Amino acid sequence: MGTAIRISLDDYVLSGGGANGESYNHKTDPAVMLKLYFPGAIQQPLDEMRLARKVFDMGIPTPEPGDYVVTEDGRYGIRFRRIADKKSYSRATGDEPDKVAQFAAGFAGMCRQLHSTHVDTTQFENVKERYYRLLKENPFFTSAQKDKLTRFIADVPDEDTAIHGDLQYSNAIFAGDKRYFIDLGDFCWGNHLFDVGMVYLCCNLSKEDFIVETFHMPKSLAVSFWRFFAREYFGAGIPLGEIEELIRPYAGLKTLIVERDTRCPMPELREALSSII
Repeated sequence: MGTAIRISLDDYVLSGGGANGESYNHKTDPAVMLKLYFPGAIQQPLDEMRLARKVFDMGIPTPEPGDYVVTEDGRYGIRFRRIADKKSYSRATGDEPDKVAQFAAGFAGMCRQLHSTHVDTTQFENVKERYYRLLKENPFFTSAQKDKLTRFIADVPDEDTAIHGDLQYSNAIFAGDKRYFIDLGDFCWGNHLFDVGMVYLCCNLSKEDFIVETFHMPKSLAVSFWRFFAREYFGAGIPLGEIEELIRPYAGLKTLIVERDTRCPMPELREALSSII
């Protein structure tokens, strides 16, 4: 395991929170931010730091990772180069809903570029292997359902291109004319549809209260964001219904991640898998 540098939280101010931990800005150095995991996570931040460095070195637009650190109370994290005056695409849309088409198009452009970036497949995990592992560990699907899902995943055409792994529109930020992906701890490679499924899930399948709390907008605005995103990402000539029929199973596969994290079945998400199971 890598050696963590000991730091004091007295030097930082809390700036936000998420599913895995909290983010902090340095009080006196505007170029430093800290992603601090919740208590007990030691290997996860180390793995994310190493992965973030490999992704950054590939040229993927993402804040430069720095040190692996530990605080006085035993929490581990990563220091990154801070992007000043940044805003996520979800926060920007919530703040200026009249610009939803503009923000959705900007996010879609970032995603198209990411999904056309070829990677060294020996350096990162295949998205299919990740889903096979999640499926094997899931206690809520029956054996018959797992067999059908395994066949679906296996039949998806392979691509040697980049996948964010957690493609929420809160995980892409901009500052001026610069654009960055953040939270790349699930970065891998494979078919782009596995990634786009997360966009559909966040905008269309998630409940109203979750969207309001997480993405700072009503669900109606999130649905509108998806529609503009889909048109920009897939092209205006493809009917939205066709796109959504294609994407829904990939959104449903995210159930495996949600059920792993919540340790309970999620029937409202599983519904998207109805064409498979």
